[in-house]
Amino acid sequence: MAEHYSSFERGNLRWFLQRLTAVFLIGVLAFHFMLLHFVNHAAEITFMGTNARMSQIGYFGTMVAFLVTATFHGVNGVYNAFINQGLTGTKKQAVKWTLVLASVILIAQGVRTAIAMAGI
Repeated sequence: MAEHYSSFERGNLRWFLQRLTAVFLIGVLAFHFMLLHFVNHAAEITFMGTNARMSQIGYFGTMVAFLVTATFHGVNGVYNAFINQGLTGTKKQAVKWTLVLASVILIAQGVRTAIAMAGI
């Protein structure tokens, strides 16, 4: 039988954060689907409704936390997939810093959008 290999080492901080963000994302996704697909149906979602929700500090904070954790979770998973495929050396560093830059841009644009939606 083949030996299991993963770039995630148990007890490693990235390993722990990947699991922690997964749990948070499951909870926030459940909240999102309940609120925006069952309580309010897609046809009822308007900019004014979004503005009203985003104006509430708790909702705004939850959505920004959702953005940051989803970005980390996805980018960390992609990075580890590259490592599992044998990426090393200079290419590994290039991929790492490209993903970091993409994450910073994604989070910055997401926060800008959230601020605009909140009317701040």
